[in-house]
Amino acid sequence: MAETGAVRTGPPGALAWLPERVPPVVADAALAAALFLVTLGPGRVADGTGFALQTALVLPLVWRRRAPRAAFGVIAAAALAQWLLGVQLPADAALLVALGTVTARAPYRSAWAAALVAVAGAVLAAARWAPEGRFLASAAAMTAAVAASALLGANARIRRAARAQRLVRLERDRDERERRAVEEERARIARELHDSVTHGLSVVVALADALGHARPADACAVTARIAETGRQALTDMRRALDLLQDAGTDAGPGDDPDARPGDDRRSPPGIGQLGELCERMEAAGLVTRLRVDGEAARVPAAAQLTVHRLVQESLTNALRHAPQGARAEVRVSCAPEAVTVEVTDDGRAAGAGRPGSAGRPGSAASGRGLAGMRERAAAFGGVLESGPRPDGGWRVFVRLDPGGAS
Repeated sequence: MAETGAVRTGPPGALAWLPERVPPVVADAALAAALFLVTLGPGRVADGTGFALQTALVLPLVWRRRAPRAAFGVIAAAALAQWLLGVQLPADAALLVALGTVTARAPYRSAWAAALVAVAGAVLAAARWAPEGRFLASAAAMTAAVAASALLGANARIRRAARAQRLVRLERDRDERERRAVEEERARIARELHDSVTHGLSVVVALADALGHARPADACAVTARIAETGRQALTDMRRALDLLQDAGTDAGPGDDPDARPGDDRRSPPGIGQLGELCERMEAAGLVTRLRVDGEAARVPAAAQLTVHRLVQESLTNALRHAPQGARAEVRVSCAPEAVTVEVTDDGRAAGAGRPGSAGRPGSAASGRGLAGMRERAAAFGGVLESGPRPDGGWRVFVRLDPGGAS
């Protein structure tokens, strides 16, 4: 991956690919060679002195980006020697290229100094080689060329700085998005842990209460159910904790001494596991009836997990707050346009009320339970409805849009 602070500084437009594919020194060497050949010809370089001056004017361009001030200084010295010897060469254009590079890359003080040197050179060149009576026009023309080169370099500096600032903003935005993603992931894991641990402990507590009143013949079955529920709760909790691990670490069921054959912590529960959930609730004392309409297989896995958690949390609260003997009913309707979930309990007791059930404060209506359920529903464009039924009991209803997940 490219370095974070790298900023492309090459020419825009059709030539923007050059700095990415060609090393800068190679591109600058090609520029120097082209300028040398274009300005070399009969009548331009008359002897060895002229050839040496031609080389001294053009060759430093090879290092113009690596050492812009040094390259400009060497070219300026060669131009001064050329002026003193009275040799006029078109390769003086190299001084303008070097000036643009200094203006684009060197500190502002160096850029101003280089510009003044170039202007002085233009005036000296006009004074020596301008036609009779054309000094002012020649000096103005060469000074304009110097100004244009300096402005092009300054524009390149501004564009490079703007790209650097834009890169900083993009990196800041990326970090902010990553931070929000981490926070959302932590909140999602917290919901998973809350749902799985609360459900498992509620069922275990209910079974333990029933164990004290069970007949000896039924005690073994209740104990086995407690162990089964505990293992399932551990599996769900480890599945949620696995989300915190790096993607490269794979922990299979064999890593868990309590895992049963066929356990898959990587596969989240869905609508297909609602039957097992209802069986566990019924074994804990809440008679639960399940009805699933439509084709659950067409519902996305994320939406199925949401349905499962909504039902789990609703039944867990019914188990905790509804009196003994209450019955619950779960209805799930799977359609292409929406998935609806309705969980109700009649709230009627055949015998004495369960401790703590009298003041049922809206089931999950207070605390983390309902907040997590609302967040899960909102993730699929749903709105949770939760409240008491007119004829007693409690009702939770939500409509999800699997295709509109946020």
